[in-house]
Amino acid sequence: MENKKWWKETVVYQIYPRSFQDRNGDGIGDLEGIVSRLDYLQQLGIGAIWLSPVCKSPQDDYGYDISDYQDIDPMFGSLEDMETLILEAKKRDIRIIMDLVLNHTSDEHPWFQEAKKGKDNPYHDYYVWRDGVEGTPPNDLGSTFGGSAWEWVPEIGQYYLHLFSVKQPDLNWENPKVRQEIYNMINWWIDKGVGGFRLDVIDLIGKEPDLKITGNGPNLHKYIRELSKATFQKAEDLLTVGETWGATPEIAKLYSNPDGSEFSMVFQFEHISLDEQEGKGKWDLKPLDVMALKKVLSKWQTELKGDAWNSLFWNNHDLPRIVSRWGNDGEFRIESAKMLATLLHGMQGTPYIYQGEELGMTNVQYAIEDYRDIELLNFYQERMGKGYPERSVMESIYAKGRDNARTPMQWDTSDNAGFTQGEPWIKVNPNYKQIHAEESLNNPESIFHYYRKLIQLRKDHEVIVYGDYELIFPENSDVFAYTRTLNGTTILVVCNFQGYTTELSLQEQLTGSHQLLISNYTGELSESELRPYEARMYLIHD
Repeated sequence: MENKKWWKETVVYQIYPRSFQDRNGDGIGDLEGIVSRLDYLQQLGIGAIWLSPVCKSPQDDYGYDISDYQDIDPMFGSLEDMETLILEAKKRDIRIIMDLVLNHTSDEHPWFQEAKKGKDNPYHDYYVWRDGVEGTPPNDLGSTFGGSAWEWVPEIGQYYLHLFSVKQPDLNWENPKVRQEIYNMINWWIDKGVGGFRLDVIDLIGKEPDLKITGNGPNLHKYIRELSKATFQKAEDLLTVGETWGATPEIAKLYSNPDGSEFSMVFQFEHISLDEQEGKGKWDLKPLDVMALKKVLSKWQTELKGDAWNSLFWNNHDLPRIVSRWGNDGEFRIESAKMLATLLHGMQGTPYIYQGEELGMTNVQYAIEDYRDIELLNFYQERMGKGYPERSVMESIYAKGRDNARTPMQWDTSDNAGFTQGEPWIKVNPNYKQIHAEESLNNPESIFHYYRKLIQLRKDHEVIVYGDYELIFPENSDVFAYTRTLNGTTILVVCNFQGYTTELSLQEQLTGSHQLLISNYTGELSESELRPYEARMYLIHD
């Protein structure tokens, strides 16, 4: 039996605060808004909320550029509001997981303001600087958001490193003073009662910029173990999850060692790049290969078994809506949204639901002036500047733009989907009159209630949390099916990934005593075929 932990047995709900619920009418979601919706989340059955950054920030990268780690940005409320949220969530058995950005700060952080004053300033060495000549960066390291990762500061004749926006200077983790400042800050939040942390791009803190090593640098795990020992391990059973784009199963075993020396789990993204062209970025599209998806997800299921813990997710604030991406957001929106949920929630790991996923919210197609995301807008300028046809550039944005996930939460049919009484910071998806929480709560067959049932099944059946995974029908390119087995009990999960009926015999699997736990179709179920996007989960006893 696996080492039992609360965070293995729960489901986490990610909130992007700017787009969840606005209470003060300024068009931007806030902490009071989240508090007002805690009963909705309690009804869903989740046990933790991962809160995208709410710390003080100039919002150049929507909060991932922090100017004060120990204060709340006024757009979201106050520190007292945060304390209220932690307390009110706790009353409902929900823990708050904070998003921590430890690779970089905002250029408006007091540390960086001091660092720019001169090479002899005590804060100068809090960041990564290199000598050079204006116009000739130290090397050709690129920023994730386009252009060079080096920015010239004429007043001190040096370049600073920014792996993201020019307003996000990278912290120098080689400096023990920086590390101690960070540990003190984390312990301050732990004392406030938070239930854990999501660590943004944490695999970059061991960077060696002179060698052009960014992810998985030589000192990375040394730093993380020191961090964990100084903070997480002193607290009671926190959920800690690292965002690690470059992780392999072997590396994940270091991050998520059961001895607790680093994190509880990591986010790995291997499955997320399956619909992009080989060797190119996310904007260069290709159709999903179901066989490749089966291979990747199965690899992570089997190779981490007993040695590390999985995070299970389709969506987050950086990814398009899964029902539009790998489901069918038209005729089979409800069926395909439920199928994708069934596939994920039957696996071993901690499932993450991104706000609106439980409603089957979809991607959007806006005019370029209606988008807000810095990465998306930079991509548009870059491709248009290179002479790409606008239609193909917009197709990539429609498919992969981060604003797909950031449109306001759809609560009801009132103006702006019940998100705000003001002018929303980004347009509401026009389909909110058809897709919204009010309808979902009142409809027992809704996607919401389906997610609610999946979450309850995880609580009721230990085999879903701790059972061994085995892929079945491995050569079937239409169907993704697997079993989970523990102490003589088996869960069988069968999902048709296609928009057409496919033949599949389940007679061999359904021998002996079995019961259907959940299905996205009602009525008579065939043991020889699956309807479009059909999904079922059976409980089988030996």
